[in-house]
Amino acid sequence: MTIHVQPVVRPEACPALVLNADYRPLSYYPLSIWCWQDAIKAVFLDRVNIVSEYDKVVRSPSFEIRLPSVISLKTYVKPSRNPAFTRFNVFLRDRFTCQYCGAHEDLTFDHVIPRSKGGQTTWENVVAACAPCNLRKGDRMPHEVEMWPRQHPFAPTLHDLHSNGRLFPPNYLHDSWLDYLYWDSELEP
Repeated sequence: MTIHVQPVVRPEACPALVLNADYRPLSYYPLSIWCWQDAIKAVFLDRVNIVSEYDKVVRSPSFEIRLPSVISLKTYVKPSRNPAFTRFNVFLRDRFTCQYCGAHEDLTFDHVIPRSKGGQTTWENVVAACAPCNLRKGDRMPHEVEMWPRQHPFAPTLHDLHSNGRLFPPNYLHDSWLDYLYWDSELEP
């Protein structure tokens, strides 16, 4: 007698790519994904359509469902015209690189003009910086420590972030997602 044991499905094992009603991702960076529990909840609340599924199934006493790998919203959500000012987007604008020394690890952000000297927390005054450079610069002006950002901080467009994001693909991309990502890429002949 053979006993088939269904493997335990962990939440991070089967994320669902979330598309807007026009079948474009809600966001590219970070990529709009939901854990499988949120995706199934949205299906039962009739807020999404299942576009593609994984081979894995979850069961309850009264039903079973294949886990969605791609879902689309039933109602169109108008995308923002300007990217949100977030730590992630500052890092993405600066290509996950310290703007003082070029390091890629231990990143934080620095106010070019310190807040104590009137600097604001805005796109035009914040840069990605590694912790050692941030500590070295401290609460001083760039000319006081001769530390200048490699690029002048600026408010990026969605296109800027999209272009930079292509350099840092997500750690996980399921095959079923590929038809819905990078719509502006060239098609092969």
